[in-house]
Formats: sequence, C-alpha cells, structure tokens
Amino acid sequence: MRQSSKAIAIPVDYARPRLWASVFVLIALMFYPALTKAQDLTKAHGYNFFGELKYPADFEHLDYVNPDAPKGGEISIWAPGTFDSMNPYSRKGRAGALASAPFESLLTGTSDEPGSAYGLLAESIEYPADQSYVIFNMRPEARFSDGTPVTAEDAKFTYELFLTEGLASYRAVLAQVVAGVEVLDTHRIKYTFTPEASKRDAIPMVGGLPVKSKAWFETTGAKLDESRMEPAIGSGPYVLDSYDINSRIVYKRNPDYWGADLPINRGRSNFDTIRIEYFADGNAAFEAFKSGAYTFRIENTSKNWATAYDFPALEQGHVVKVELPDGSLATGQSFVMNLRRDKFADVRVRQALGHLFNFEWSNESLFYGAYARITSFWENSDLAATGLPSADELALLEPLAADLPAGVLTDPAVMPPVSGTRPTDRKNLRAANELLEAAGWVVGDDGLRRNAAGETLKIEVIEDSPTFDRIILPFVDNLKAAGIDAVYNRIDSAQFTDRTRNFDFDMVTDSFPMSFEPSSGLKQYFGSETADESVFNAMGLKSKAVDALIENVLQVQTKDELRTAVRALDRVLRAEYFWIPQWYNDTYRVAYWDMYEHPETIAPYDLGYLDYWWFNAEKAQSLSDQGVLR
Repeated sequence: MRQSSKAIAIPVDYARPRLWASVFVLIALMFYPALTKAQDLTKAHGYNFFGELKYPADFEHLDYVNPDAPKGGEISIWAPGTFDSMNPYSRKGRAGALASAPFESLLTGTSDEPGSAYGLLAESIEYPADQSYVIFNMRPEARFSDGTPVTAEDAKFTYELFLTEGLASYRAVLAQVVAGVEVLDTHRIKYTFTPEASKRDAIPMVGGLPVKSKAWFETTGAKLDESRMEPAIGSGPYVLDSYDINSRIVYKRNPDYWGADLPINRGRSNFDTIRIEYFADGNAAFEAFKSGAYTFRIENTSKNWATAYDFPALEQGHVVKVELPDGSLATGQSFVMNLRRDKFADVRVRQALGHLFNFEWSNESLFYGAYARITSFWENSDLAATGLPSADELALLEPLAADLPAGVLTDPAVMPPVSGTRPTDRKNLRAANELLEAAGWVVGDDGLRRNAAGETLKIEVIEDSPTFDRIILPFVDNLKAAGIDAVYNRIDSAQFTDRTRNFDFDMVTDSFPMSFEPSSGLKQYFGSETADESVFNAMGLKSKAVDALIENVLQVQTKDELRTAVRALDRVLRAEYFWIPQWYNDTYRVAYWDMYEHPETIAPYDLGYLDYWWFNAEKAQSLSDQGVLR
C-alpha cells in the first residue's frame, strides 16, 4: 500500500486491523529450538520450521536497533478518512489507526528474519518431536497496563474469544488447528493440535494471538465483535491516551511497561507519544504536513514526491526528504474483480479488462516513472513464478490438470499486457474487443456491449481516495472505449468499508500482502472455504486446484520445496485473471521534520519509524527556537 495514497504505512507490530489480522494469520511466526532436549521434548527460546534462527538464546538486542536510543518526544503521522471505534478486532465500525498497538502476543517476529520469531509474553516453549502440542512458559513478570498479571487463563480466554467471536474465516482455520487448550498452572498453557494441523502453522497461530485480559472482558461485559470506543486493556508498551472522533488519536508510552528491558525490546518503542491526525484526503494531509501539523510522512503519491516538495521548510533544511531501501514483498496492490457476480464468470471478460489498464502510460504520465509493474503475488522475491513451469512444479500441477486454468501446464507464467505511451493502446483495445466478442458480449447500435439476454456489461469501480481519480478515470475511459458501460464512483470511507466488507462491488483496489514463508493464511486470501466469508478473499475465488496447491504449501518440509510449491500456486493464481496488478517500488519515500533519527542500516523488511526510530530533543528544541515548528 505504500505505492498508493490509500493508507499510512505502519510497522508490523502496530498495524491497522486488516494488516494486523494478516500478520498473525499469514506470517509464519515459527520458532527455532535453542536445542535443549529432555526425553524427546524440545525446550526453546524460539522456533523456525526450517531450522534457521538468527538470534541465540542469550542475544542482547536486535541487530537493526540502537540499544541506547533515548526515550522521549512525540512523533505524529496522518491517517485518511474517519474512525468510529477503538476495537480493531471487529467487522463492525471503522477502527482507529494503531488500535491494536496496546496488545502483545506470546510470540513475536522481527523485521530482519522472515519465518522466525521469539518469545515475548512467553519466555520459552516446549514441544515433542511430532509437534502434536506446545507448552508456552509465560513470563511471570508480564503485566497488563492496569498492573494485573498476564496469566495462562488470559491466554486461554483469548483463544476462546477468537474461536467464538473472531472473523468467521479465522475461526474456521483456528478450529482446524487446535484440538484443545489446557491451563497447566498460572503461567503455563498447553495447546494440543489436531492430526490435520500444519506443523508450520500450529505453534505460530496460537502464539500470535493478541492476549486479552479475561478480567476486563468479564467486568465490562464487552464483546470482541462489537464497535466500541472503550479499548480493551493490553500489555504492550503503548496505551490509548486520548481521542477526538474523526480528528485525532494519541497513544502514550506506558512508563511502567513490564517488558522494556527484554532483549527483544531494547532500542524500540522510543517515543513518549504517538499522535495520529485524521484528514479527509491526501491533499489536505500534505498541506498540513508542510505547516507542521504533523511531523512524519510516508509519501505515497509519486506526483507529490516529484513536484510538490518545494516548500520553504524543506528548502531551509527544517524538513528531511529521503528514500530508504525496502526489501519486503510488494503488497499485491491491484484492481480486483468480484467473482461472485455473473458478469465476471467468463475468464475472457477478466482477461479483456486486464488489457484496458495502461500501466506504462500511467507510470510515465502520472507517476514520473517511479514504479515497476507488479506481475506476481510474490513480487520482489524468488517465490514468483517465471517462464515455463519447472519439472518440480509440473509434478504438483499435472495431477490437478482437470481443474487448472488453460495454459498453466504449457505456457509461461501469465504476465500483464504491455501498453504503449498513449492513454488508450489500440493493440490492447483490439485484443480486449476480441475477447469480449468471444465471451458473447456484442456491441449494439448504442455502442454498448450486451449479452444474449440483452443485459449491458456494466462495471462500477469504487474508491474512497480522491488521489486515485487520476488513475481510475483513464482506466474507465478505456473500458468505455471497449463498449463497457463503466462508471467510477468515489464514495466516503464509511460507505467504502461497508460495501467492501459486504462484497457489494464490481471492482475495487485491494492488496494481497503475502509472506516470504506463506502458510494457512493463504486459505483466508484464496481458499474456497472462506470465499464468501473472508474480508481478505475480496474476489471470492473458489478453485479446487488452488485449494490443493495451498495444501501443498502447508506440507512442505524444506525451503526448496516451499519455493516450488509457492511458484506453482502463484502460476495458477495469475492464470485466474481476477486481478489487474498495479505497481510497486523498492524504496520508502520519507519526509519528516528534522528531529528524528534512525540506525544507519534500516531493517530489511520494515522501515520501523514507530518502532526503532527515536526523538532528538536538541534538534526539536532548535526548530522550536527558530519558530518554525509549534
């Protein structure tokens, strides 16, 4: 999402609700054993299914942080639209930015090591060779923000809460993994897994749940699946300080945070306060940044980056403008078609629409050449399918031949059409027209395409950000040039949230943020069983071949097998043509008032500006003394 202006970029630990859900379901938070065994039982400070772990049990701090970073000061960012809830775990309402920040899990990942993670609320784990169960040994010093201890009862309560009130798609996955939960004592909890549970998923899934206070829920009578402004208490370094609905949210660092001295936390959570200012659109937000209304900005609009950073504060050196490296996967940002609607049932219609988005013209004319085209769901990694399928891929694909899209076994991996530098590419328009004709959508006397029943091919594209107008309007013009009754409807944030959650759209911009070690989260994005429930499976994909390939991904035992399985899956997903991939780049475009600092080397998979950056009090005072920042 960095490549659009649809959202602020937020570190994994403090992601928005949708990103947060992706994190603990998608990311393989798996732990590598510290290799102390007794009677075939491994006790470990961490776990990685593939046996790789960067940090030993006695590590002092993460490599990408400054362990001596000073604490203090404020960082302020912006968020788009509105909010009417501080509960990030419900489909009801629109949760405020960073609403999941106060919560911690038993296990946590790092920003330099895909697929591995370490104990947070848990100091260690124990599991047998067959990984049929896991015991979490929780830290007795862990405390919620109200000073009460975090116990195994709280962890069990959290599991039961998500099992009964969580997203339907997540409940289904959780039920398939966990056979039972047992509190062994105050700070020990045991999860027993079903025989069908993926060994790569079981430990990370239960370890990734954000632990809630059982006492708080029982006292307040609150539900997980409800919209409410009162946040549940958590154990994390930040707590909600104040809010002004649709205007501002402020979080403050808990001075009594229990985990401040843990090696996993040293040099992190350095700001005393994090302030989020809300704006109706990106233009208003940018003007506010220029005036100092907030102080840190991820620039998501290439036009702004190329032309708008010429204001006095930057020219005078009060604002820093810099590009920093980003080694993470592309987000999979794309136009997504709603396969639940009959108009998209024929793959030729979907192929035709892909010919009508002109990325090359958009990149040259609108984006100042700043982007590359997304071509894969695992773009910017060696998991992306390329060329013809390998022998190992064919071994996975050939048994599924009857359910595969045409050409998967014999053709190179699907790539998006290449267009010319004019808004409407005549060659691609002709190709789109031929596909639509073949699919039975014929142009009538009025220039509109109709099927045999006389119905027009009407497609509505919805969006809530005005900065997308300049991108979508030329696309809609190309749709109209092909005889499609196309309309662009920009709606407010509340409507957009409601319509996308209820799958009430033809086409929408969405993202598919994949992992370097994908696992059961794939079912929420692409699985048939979640197609009519999961907010992540926006297109409603139902494919027997995709379901089987996801199972292959879950069963791999080595990194090589993982690469093969994911490439095969990527190949089939792209051949379904339910998306029109957009763009990405491999840098963060950052602007901030000159009072923040970061380690010389940025973590490869997270910019971490709310995580491991820090406040320079002397620089802030200088800005204040000069009267340039209030």
